[in-house]
Amino acid sequence: MRTLGNIIWFVFGGVFIAIEYLVSSVVLMVTIVGIPFGFQTLKMAGLALWPFGSEVREIPQATGCLSTLMNVIWFFIGGVWICLSHLGFGILFAITIIGLPFAKQHFKLAALALTPFGREVVDRRI
Repeated sequence: MRTLGNIIWFVFGGVFIAIEYLVSSVVLMVTIVGIPFGFQTLKMAGLALWPFGSEVREIPQATGCLSTLMNVIWFFIGGVWICLSHLGFGILFAITIIGLPFAKQHFKLAALALTPFGREVVDRRI
C-alpha cells in the first residue's frame, strides 16, 4: 500500500514539491550562511518525494541551544510560510475521504517545515 501511495503522490504533485525544495536548497547553499538551511530543505525534498512509509523523529542528542536558535531563525525566514502551505493543502485533502492519506502526509511535512533542525526522517519499512 505504501508503494501505491508513493506512486500516486509522485505523479500528482510530489515530484514538483521535491523539485521546489531541491531548487531552494541549491539557492540556499550558494551562500555559506545558508548551507545549514540548505541541508534542511534537502531533508524535506527527500520526504516530499516518497512520504509514505517514512516518519519524522526528534534526534535526542540535538536538543541543544544551537538547534533551537536555528529553528527560530528558520521560523522567521520562511518556515512558517512553508508550514502554512502544507497545512492548507492538508486541509483541502482532508475534506474528502479519499484524500485523507495525502492530508496526513502534508501534515507530516508541515511539522517538519516548522522546525526541521533536530529532526530526522526515518524509513519505517526497515
